[in-house]
Amino acid sequence: MNLMDAIRENAQKLNKRIVLPEGTEERTLKAADYIIKEKIARIILLGNVKEIEEKCKLMGLQNIHKATIIDPLNNPDIEKYATLLFEIRKSKGLSYEDAIKLTKNPLYLGTLLIKAGEADGEVAGAINATGNVLRPAFQVVKTLPGISVVSGAFIMIFKDNPYVPGNIMVFSDCAVNPDPTAAELAEIAVSTALTAKNIAKIEPRVAMLSFSTKGSAKHALVDKVVEATRLAREKAPWLAIDGELQADAAIVESVGKNKAPDSDIAGKANVLVFPGLESGNIAYKLVQRFSGAQAVGPILQGMAAPINDLSRGCSDTDIVNLIAITANQAAGIN
Repeated sequence: MNLMDAIRENAQKLNKRIVLPEGTEERTLKAADYIIKEKIARIILLGNVKEIEEKCKLMGLQNIHKATIIDPLNNPDIEKYATLLFEIRKSKGLSYEDAIKLTKNPLYLGTLLIKAGEADGEVAGAINATGNVLRPAFQVVKTLPGISVVSGAFIMIFKDNPYVPGNIMVFSDCAVNPDPTAAELAEIAVSTALTAKNIAKIEPRVAMLSFSTKGSAKHALVDKVVEATRLAREKAPWLAIDGELQADAAIVESVGKNKAPDSDIAGKANVLVFPGLESGNIAYKLVQRFSGAQAVGPILQGMAAPINDLSRGCSDTDIVNLIAITANQAAGIN
């Protein structure tokens, strides 16, 4: 059984409630129909009921009637959720009238359903930018205790790649933080290692990437990665981690032995932590397109409840996979 099959199978046992705020989007509807058919999760769709029904009829979808459908613009419980949002945000200056308006936004309503205990997780982003998905998540659900930074990891699934034992790697941060500090980069490294261990089912060997290997270049950007590696070791003494390493030194055994002969990670890394969003996002997209690797994610790390953000270029299969992962996260697996 491959990794995604195992994740889907486990989600079937968990029977979690996943809210999809983009309930009228066609890829989302197709994914929801499959999820319901295969009993991977219970689905809550947000959107106009008539529009959803008409699209399902045109697309030949047979299972959406089993979903819970809530129209944010005609919601009989709007005052309940608006009151909840007002209580959460009134100290930030939010008025009750503005809370009513925001509750009509599916992305806010989705997070409020989670906060109210009526959904276990959320998947969105097929037609919304990352910032629009994350803003209500940060405001309503917030981060885990002790976590100051949320990051986005991709599980990269390869086909017989000589540089990837087991054909699975995890890349991070590829979705959220443009320029993390050393302390934030250390948190990202630890969170990504946990995703690798608990979701990707690999024993993490973490490389903190840079354009330098073990002092081969001098720059403030290199210093940041060196400090992040030190802090990550302090936060998680159990973690197999090393840095700073260039990408080839991290994944090619011969290069690792040459550039970092004393490193236990060089040439053996299966978790790559990029120094900033620019390099991380570019890298996963290039690897995905040029190698044919499957990029599963982004899996958001550090939220108090699982809220995952899709790429707007996603397929319905990508949405299915992320719903299954979200269900696993909701069970406390990550």
